[in-house]
Amino acid sequence: MALAALAAACASSETVPKPVEPPVARSAAVAAQAAVIAPKAKVLKRKIAIGRFSNETRYGRTFLRDGDADPLGKQASDMLANRLVESGNFLVFERPDIDKLRREQTIGGGGGDLIGVDTLILGSVTEFGRSTVGQSGFFSATKRQIAHAKVEIRLADPRTGYVFFSATGQGEATNEAADVMGFGSRADYDATLNDKAIGAAVSDVMNSLVTKLTERPWRTDILKIAGDKVFISGGVRQGLKVGDSLSVMRDGEKVKSAQTGFTITLPATPVAGISVVALFGTNETDEGAACTVTSGRLPADTRSLYVSEAIR
Repeated sequence: MALAALAAACASSETVPKPVEPPVARSAAVAAQAAVIAPKAKVLKRKIAIGRFSNETRYGRTFLRDGDADPLGKQASDMLANRLVESGNFLVFERPDIDKLRREQTIGGGGGDLIGVDTLILGSVTEFGRSTVGQSGFFSATKRQIAHAKVEIRLADPRTGYVFFSATGQGEATNEAADVMGFGSRADYDATLNDKAIGAAVSDVMNSLVTKLTERPWRTDILKIAGDKVFISGGVRQGLKVGDSLSVMRDGEKVKSAQTGFTITLPATPVAGISVVALFGTNETDEGAACTVTSGRLPADTRSLYVSEAIR
């Protein structure tokens, strides 16, 4: 019986599996992948950049290091930038290391094509500290290390300098060790608690930040009109799909307010209705949609026009 089982095992190991055709066509599989990428609602990916993130605490400052080069502020800036990119809701542009980008563009022989942003994030680490607490008894002792961090951010319009939102995030990280009658773990200095506390504070402020930045209503621009086709910016990653109905709007007149000093745009007026017939592009920076006019008429000059969700 053992020899029979061994022979059966050897025979089964030599069996080569036959290729199995997928249960759906390739076009259907591609469409399913696009559905996973596309958000459920139309999302305008706001262009953002971190303009400055500084360390305003005493921690990590020395006479040998300039405050602007403090690693704590740079660490918080990098963490926030990584989380913004990972969210997939924004187009994040480099600002702290922009001089390095410019030098690289010069080496490459071109002037580059740096893009302006809609919102500038300004922030700082305003609280950071560590403490050690513990209890000791006749037979046992405990030691607990605690790191606490607090970050504050502001959102500013780079065109006017107007700060339209602020938020605060706090985080804490702990490490605890105990021993009984001399047996147990030892709580040596844990430097990673600093990183974890900063990361927790940045994650805490992200919730408020994302909510505010995604409030902007979806709209896009007309790239080109060719015959009966209208090409617009935005595609799958902004929530567009074939069959969507959109409205072409004309911006209202811009009037400067004597009260606030800001330029106010009067309400827009509808010009035409369009429908999405095809999508193109591979990522957020080059995707677009081809549309046809379903109502109204488009003028030859499209400079004051934009596209929004269909008006009901």
